[in-house]
Amino acid sequence: MLNISNNKLNKTVDLSKYKSVQKVFHKTHFKHFNRFLQAFAILIVIIMFLPWTQNINSRGSVTTLTPDQRPQTIQSVIPGRIEKWFVREGDFVKQGDTILFISEVKNEYFDPNLVNRTGKQIKAKEASVVSYESKIKALNSQITALNRERVLKLEQAQNTLLQSKLKVKSDSIDLEAVKTNLEIAKRQIGATEKLYKEGLKSLTQLEEKQSKFQESQSKLISQENKFLASKNNVINAMVEINRVQAEYTDKISKAKSDKFTAESNGFDAEAQVTKLESDYTSYEMRNNMYYIKAPQNGYINKAIKGGIGETFKEGERLVGIMPSNYDLAVETFINPIDLPLIHLNEKVRVQFDGWPAVIFSGWPNVSYGTYGAKVVAIENFISDNGKFRILLAPDETDHQWPEAIRVGSGAKTIALLEDVPIWFEIWRKLNGFPPNYYQPKTAKTTNSNYK
Repeated sequence: MLNISNNKLNKTVDLSKYKSVQKVFHKTHFKHFNRFLQAFAILIVIIMFLPWTQNINSRGSVTTLTPDQRPQTIQSVIPGRIEKWFVREGDFVKQGDTILFISEVKNEYFDPNLVNRTGKQIKAKEASVVSYESKIKALNSQITALNRERVLKLEQAQNTLLQSKLKVKSDSIDLEAVKTNLEIAKRQIGATEKLYKEGLKSLTQLEEKQSKFQESQSKLISQENKFLASKNNVINAMVEINRVQAEYTDKISKAKSDKFTAESNGFDAEAQVTKLESDYTSYEMRNNMYYIKAPQNGYINKAIKGGIGETFKEGERLVGIMPSNYDLAVETFINPIDLPLIHLNEKVRVQFDGWPAVIFSGWPNVSYGTYGAKVVAIENFISDNGKFRILLAPDETDHQWPEAIRVGSGAKTIALLEDVPIWFEIWRKLNGFPPNYYQPKTAKTTNSNYK
């Protein structure tokens, strides 16, 4: 019956006498089910207003807090050939323990006495440097002696020049005196001839005057020769001064040239000594590099280059080592849309692979089997997998992480954000919205790769 009419059939007709009506209308289980549905709806409404912690789930792996604590490989800075192994895989080694011994493969280092021979070359070159220094000192003494001798020679030549000039002056005075005597003799001859003609002077007296005149003429010529010789001596003295100056300048220049040559050779010898000392140190260090040693305490993971006689190039990986002392951390990756929501020192829950856990991501207080962590580094450059790398360290205020965890194990992380009602979280999920963007009071910014 559709009950379309306003006349209710069940009020005018008695239906209770029918068996079907008796079986249906006298049962009460639908009333209990309706009450259950009502109570469940009320419970759902109450649950919708319960607090829910927004979170960001991601996968990661266990690593170490600092780079020097992570698994690493040991390389050789020189090429070589493996001669002997001193460890086996799984052995524990201390810092400085010898792992393997290698031999040389370059022919210029084959000589076993290369270091000793280089030391002898250094001593020989050092002796050469000392010899050049002695030669330089001798040349300096020679130059000093030449300078002193030049001063004395110049003084001697200048004295000779002064004497010559004085001799010229003396000869010039004598020449003037001779000229005066010649004029006197000439006048006396004239006077005597006049008196002779007058008969006042005898012929003998006239001849004496003529003889004196000729003698004066002879003295004049002789004195003129002496005067010219004195002038020539002055010129010779000046030439001697120039000759002494040029001679000693040449000698001193030659001595200085020899000195500069000795200094140049000495500097070259010193440079060779320095180069040989550098080679000597390099050879010593190279000899020490034949023994590959452990850089820190740890366990030998894998021998990458095995066997005896196998050669390798410089920088090739020889053996892997895992440090024995390390601080655990978790490396995880988040989507770019969630990066603004992560800040330093924020709390994160971590579930390690192999450790069972009961997780309620929105109710961290009731989760079981997870461990506390905090954000210590946020990479600002996207990784190759299209996500941003986050580094997590153990939370000192939470439970200690399991000791059996090893580096490289998998981990699941849950970053805790704001507390919101459950209905808001369901509405956000249905609409595909990101968690609420917010800035905590303790957030700090930085311009480096990590913040």
